[in-house]
Amino acid sequence: MNESEDLERLAFEFAPVGIVLTEDRIIRQCNRQFATMFGYERDELVGHSFRMLYASSREFDAVREVGFKALREAGRYMDERLMPRRDGSIFWCRVRVFTFDTEAPLARTILTFADISDMRPAIALTNRERHVVKCLARGLTSKETARELNLSPRTVEDYRARLIKKFEVRNFSGLMARLAGFSL
Repeated sequence: MNESEDLERLAFEFAPVGIVLTEDRIIRQCNRQFATMFGYERDELVGHSFRMLYASSREFDAVREVGFKALREAGRYMDERLMPRRDGSIFWCRVRVFTFDTEAPLARTILTFADISDMRPAIALTNRERHVVKCLARGLTSKETARELNLSPRTVEDYRARLIKKFEVRNFSGLMARLAGFSL
């Protein structure tokens, strides 16, 4: 290995963010930071579907739909999301995605993951709470959220009330501000 290749390997391996290369949502390569962030060894991830890093198949499918359009249009996508670690704890991460082919955006991608829990609240949420939060964060009303999650509007309102209490804020605006990472 020549010096340039060695430097490239070191930069990839010890980057301060998680880096992962995927093909059709299968992890083909990742660095130490990525594996550590999720609580795995690298060989436990390489060759496996990204599905293993999501709380549910529904969440895995929903994330695909959110970023797909941006990847087709611009070749890039970025968001911040709650992700579960192997041990079940959750953390906030900033995800950036680059595709090599806008015609087939998921054929080959490079993603970076940065743990931003120190800037965002990392309060444990149930799967259902996480789904409700995602809908509300997209600006959906309680009725729209209820339809999407196959719940009653009253049940969504109950979840909102519990989330407000859990995040120790006074109202829905405070909840959205807290989820956006603003200190209240």
